Amino acid sequence: MRKKFDVAILGGGLLGRLMAWRLARQGHRITLVSAGSREGEGAAAYIAAAMLAPAAEAIDGTALAVQLGYDSLGLWTQWIPQLSTPVFMQQNGTLVVWHAQDGALAQQFSQHLRRAHQGQTIWQDWQAEEISQAEPQLGHRFGRGLFLASEGQLDNRQVLLALANELDQSGVECHWHTTGTPENCAAQADWVLDCRGTGAKSSWNRQGQSQLRGVRGEVLRVYAPEISLNRPIRLLHPRYPLYIAPKQNHLFVIGATQLESEDDGPISVRSGLELMSALYAVHPAFGEARVLESATALRPTLNHENPEIRYDAGQRIVAMNGLFRHGFMIAPAVCEAGLQVLTALMQQQPLPEAAACHGIAVQAMLSE
Repeated sequence: MRKKFDVAILGGGLLGRLMAWRLARQGHRITLVSAGSREGEGAAAYIAAAMLAPAAEAIDGTALAVQLGYDSLGLWTQWIPQLSTPVFMQQNGTLVVWHAQDGALAQQFSQHLRRAHQGQTIWQDWQAEEISQAEPQLGHRFGRGLFLASEGQLDNRQVLLALANELDQSGVECHWHTTGTPENCAAQADWVLDCRGTGAKSSWNRQGQSQLRGVRGEVLRVYAPEISLNRPIRLLHPRYPLYIAPKQNHLFVIGATQLESEDDGPISVRSGLELMSALYAVHPAFGEARVLESATALRPTLNHENPEIRYDAGQRIVAMNGLFRHGFMIAPAVCEAGLQVLTALMQQQPLPEAAACHGIAVQAMLSE
């Protein structure tokens, strides 16, 4: 007897929604089961700054994550116009600044950038005049900066809501605030796609394969009507480097922390002080900003800090995980890879080669 759905998707964060949307566009019958809300609360993506910054992330990110970021930039520019709900997307680059006493950090940053891009100089050196032309409110505060022209950003919560709207319009049966398992989803669908992030930890962590853990991230959302920025700003600082992602209507998302902790409790006093101190150092007018929200999230992270796709052809399960702190930056390319793998399995075809999966590791699940 034919089951009600072709694919049941577990997890309604960014990756689960993207997979449901793209599969529905291919004509598949899809259901999505999410412990979080339609708006996205409960997902790591709800807390993200949603910066599309593969060049800047090359400083600390893996080579694969950086390449996935570049691949995903093009996909976002194709996909955002396909959404019926407007989403703020900006591709005005990223400006990296520092105070005069931190010039050595800028030199190290540029050296890391060059090494990560095979010796290429992928940035522009800006002086105070160029900074002032691009960011009038910062021009007299920083004498030099590095401009990364190709980078961009999204409004994370607008993306999540727009995708939820697309699922409704496509006839995807969504179950929000619902906890599911691969076993109970298998009763309704031919295939199960597990995109639960840290929620899949118990089923993901099998002996002999890379282990999944949560890495704590903390952000602030502030309203600063006296400040206007045209692009994300990164401040190099020896103790608390930070990024400022300007959204619409003078809303700013501020972040920096990355803690090896699976505590998802409220932001600490220390982290809050460091974020706000660095924010004030960028421009004193941020001192009058209103703190709308302080929030934390656990980013699903594998040992090698790259995403992975696993499958069990017999049980008809595909699992995707490990976006780490790069969620919005790499999600479209990971989604494309997942579609390639799932389609091959559904059609009983050979699995795609690594190049078709953007270099993401695809491997069979190991039994307990």
